[in-house]
Amino acid sequence: MKRRAEQDSYLRIWRTVLRIPRGKVATYGTIASLSGFPRQGRLAGYALHHLPGGSGIPWHRVVNARGKISLPGKRGEEQGRLLKEEGVIFTRECVEMARFEWRLGRGLPKRK
Repeated sequence: MKRRAEQDSYLRIWRTVLRIPRGKVATYGTIASLSGFPRQGRLAGYALHHLPGGSGIPWHRVVNARGKISLPGKRGEEQGRLLKEEGVIFTRECVEMARFEWRLGRGLPKRK
């Protein structure tokens, strides 16, 4: 069984991921920051890795800082397929972040 603090942090991250609208993506770092864990993008990755089956949380809307899918193999292919079904466009295997990145709140850096 996971430690209580770990469970609480995962729940906060999952709630944030639920807020990403269809057709948008966020980075692991953005999700971590919005969840109260600045500079802990890996924590967001761990939380998504531990999602319970059938949760309905749109894990596929979270990508790495370069806008790329980090998951290998079939899982990565599934993520790309789900994003494309939502209208997200990839250029050279990267999401067009200027167009599809979701941001919430103030103080988040804008992409160049």
